[in-house]
Amino acid sequence: MDPVVTNPEFRGDGVTLAADRWDPPATAGGSGINSKGVVLLLHGGGQTRHSWRNTGRRLAADGWSALALDARGHGQSQWAPDGDYGIDALVTDLTSVIGELGQTPVLVGASMGGMTSLIGQGENPELARGLVLVDIAPKVESGGTAEIMAFMRSGLDGFDSLDDVAAAIAAYTPNRIRTPNPQGLRKNLRLRDGRWYWHWDPAFLRRGDEPTRQTDSIVRYERARDAAAAITVPTMLVRGTQSNVVSKEGAKELLELIPTARLIDVTGAGHMVAGDDNDVFSGGLKSFLDKDVLASRH
Repeated sequence: MDPVVTNPEFRGDGVTLAADRWDPPATAGGSGINSKGVVLLLHGGGQTRHSWRNTGRRLAADGWSALALDARGHGQSQWAPDGDYGIDALVTDLTSVIGELGQTPVLVGASMGGMTSLIGQGENPELARGLVLVDIAPKVESGGTAEIMAFMRSGLDGFDSLDDVAAAIAAYTPNRIRTPNPQGLRKNLRLRDGRWYWHWDPAFLRRGDEPTRQTDSIVRYERARDAAAAITVPTMLVRGTQSNVVSKEGAKELLELIPTARLIDVTGAGHMVAGDDNDVFSGGLKSFLDKDVLASRH
């Protein structure tokens, strides 16, 4: 049977946030009563909740309720009226959503979503029951973050066609197999005056960098280190071996800060590891949820 798919909305800090939810068939109506729990999926900067659709379906098939959220200013979520896309606003949105859920989720965050989860959990220890960081750690490489920002800025003037969008993505993510049909990119774009634009607020680029969302790199690093050191829930870092954002040293430091954490290195994957090798990512996530998170209940 197919999972039950719903599209709930949540209130963040002054913004409405769009989401997709996949529940196991036995939890029709989206109650999640008979599921193993809720996994909250947070995308990276410049992405939308649709980057998690395959993961959401797989989680529901495995008995979990999965919720993928559009961050403020992304996808169908509202743009921040004050242009605030800093880490504190993102963490406040996250805590608000979890409050509406009424149960403690597992957080799975990629890049910006991972930094939001790391800071949120480290500074609010009751927020989640488990944490998965997808190619993010307190120590990030400046060259990698600069490449992300350059890619995001390169599309500000829009694209003539979906093929041009696909070409730009292929150039940025050479590790990923290019989709033969660019029509699937429509969910991540807006069509305006005959040109295709990314589905996020350009004001996002005015505050900090991606994925840290803070302007002072020293303060950001120390804050993230302190947050990591405070984390006690089951934790996993998924790193692409070709990542230019999280180095081996950065991964090693995270494991020193969270000694109980496990690490999965995904061979051949880059920063967009969940999309570069979804089978490896999904398999590792399933193992972590079943062996670490569920086992921690007992």
